[in-house]
Amino acid sequence: MELTELTVRSFADLLASNAPAPGGGSTAALEGALGAALSAMVSALTVGRKKYEEHWAFNEDVNQKAEALKETFLVAINKDTDAFNAFTAAMAMPKETPEEKAARSAAMQEALIACTESPYHMMELCVNALGLVESQLGKTNTNAMSDLGVAALSLGAAIRGAWLNVMINVGGIKDAALADHYRNDGRALLKQGEQLSEAIYTRIEAELQ
Repeated sequence: MELTELTVRSFADLLASNAPAPGGGSTAALEGALGAALSAMVSALTVGRKKYEEHWAFNEDVNQKAEALKETFLVAINKDTDAFNAFTAAMAMPKETPEEKAARSAAMQEALIACTESPYHMMELCVNALGLVESQLGKTNTNAMSDLGVAALSLGAAIRGAWLNVMINVGGIKDAALADHYRNDGRALLKQGEQLSEAIYTRIEAELQ
């Protein structure tokens, strides 16, 4: 059964077990999915309310985009664990002969790249989702403002968690240019996401006081 088909309790229990996966990467993807889902919810709670009629079309568009991001994050939950399992399988490959060693090394590199690409892609998704949340400020149901704040916090946690998973894997990648891409572009995404998350939260907190 895929991770996304588990109940909340079953997922949490599996996470708490001594199984090495799912772990932080899949949890970061789940945080992203929850943040995008909250963004979609806030728009859904705005459309149809007379008070916000001028923003209906905008929120219908945001709702569709947030739903799509949510689905992509959900796919990432499984992809992250699948990538880790592939790396574990590569580690277990035989290494007695030069041919076996070469095959094992190649498989490990392929798996490491997948283990790095998965959270890096999550970071890109987080920045997109945070941009969407930021665009909702002042154009959505004010009764759901706190939910929008939680969306920003969830996505902020997701991008930080994804970055940690990039960093723990990128050091093993032998392709220096590819490793530099993940490090440099990843740092830029992290900075952008952190700033967006903090700015959204700070604005919402101030408006709720």
